[in-house]
Amino acid sequence: MSPKNFVFELFGRSPVRPLQAHMEKVRACIAELPPFIEAMARDDWDTARVQQKKIVKLEHEADRLKKDLRLHLPKGMMLAMSRRDVLDTLLIQDRIANMAKDIAGLMLGRQMQFPANMQGPLQRFLDRSVDAVNQAGRAVNELDELVEAGFRGHEVEVVNDILTELDQIEHESDEAQREVREILFAQEAELPPVNVIFMYRVIDSIGELADLAQRVGSRLQLMLAK
Repeated sequence: MSPKNFVFELFGRSPVRPLQAHMEKVRACIAELPPFIEAMARDDWDTARVQQKKIVKLEHEADRLKKDLRLHLPKGMMLAMSRRDVLDTLLIQDRIANMAKDIAGLMLGRQMQFPANMQGPLQRFLDRSVDAVNQAGRAVNELDELVEAGFRGHEVEVVNDILTELDQIEHESDEAQREVREILFAQEAELPPVNVIFMYRVIDSIGELADLAQRVGSRLQLMLAK
C-alpha cells in the first residue's frame, strides 16, 4: 500500500487514527531503550548495537508517519479536534522518539557506562519515564472515543483519570531522577569530568521523556477544556 493510500485508509476509519498510529510507533521506539541500557551496563556491545539500530529504525518509521500525516491532514475534516491540536500533539510525540534516538546514539558513541551503584536506580528511573510515555499513549488511544462522544460524558472521565495517573507517574519519574543525580553528585569528583558531564546529559534526557509525555497529556487536557 502506498503511503498516500495508507493515510487515506487511516483517515477513512478515524480522523485521529494517524496520530494514534504515530504514538504507537513512538511507544515501540521507547520500549527498546531499557534493553539497550541493560546491554550497555553488562558490556554487551553487540546487543547494544542491535538495540540502537532498532531504536533508529523505529524513529525513522515514526518520522515517516509524521510527515505523511502533515502532508495529508485534511483542513476541514476534523470538527471536534482542530488541525492545530493534532499538529501540536504530533510534534511533541515526535520529540519523544527523537530523544530516545539521541540517548542511544550518545551512549553508544561514547561507550558510556554509569558506575555500578547507579545501574539499579538508573534503570528504575528509565522504567518510570517509559511508563509515562506508555500512559500518554493510553490517553491518545482514547481520542477516537472522545471525538465520537463529542468530548463529553463518561469518556471524558476516563481520559481525565488516565491523565491524573500520568501526572503521578511523571512526578515519580522526577523523584527517581533526583535520586540518580544525587548518587552521581556524591561521587562525581572520582570520575573523569567529561564523562560526568555526559552522564548528567543522559539523565536529563531520560527525564525529558517523562516531561514530554506529560506535555502530550497537557495538550489533551486543553482539548477537553474547549
